[in-house]
Amino acid sequence: MLRAAILFFVIALVAILFGATGFAGVSMEIGKTVLFVFLVLAVISFVASLVTGNRNPKILP
Repeated sequence: MLRAAILFFVIALVAILFGATGFAGVSMEIGKTVLFVFLVLAVISFVASLVTGNRNPKILP
């Protein structure tokens, strides 16, 4: 999800260089939204791991 936010920010920067300000604005807003969702989910995951005491979760192959 973080990669998607970075991708949208890069698309916005390229669009602004070519003068497509409308497309750059939309891309920047999508990037901000994805970044905000990522941060909220990261905080929820961190708090859940603190509450449950599961500091070393088993990762399935």
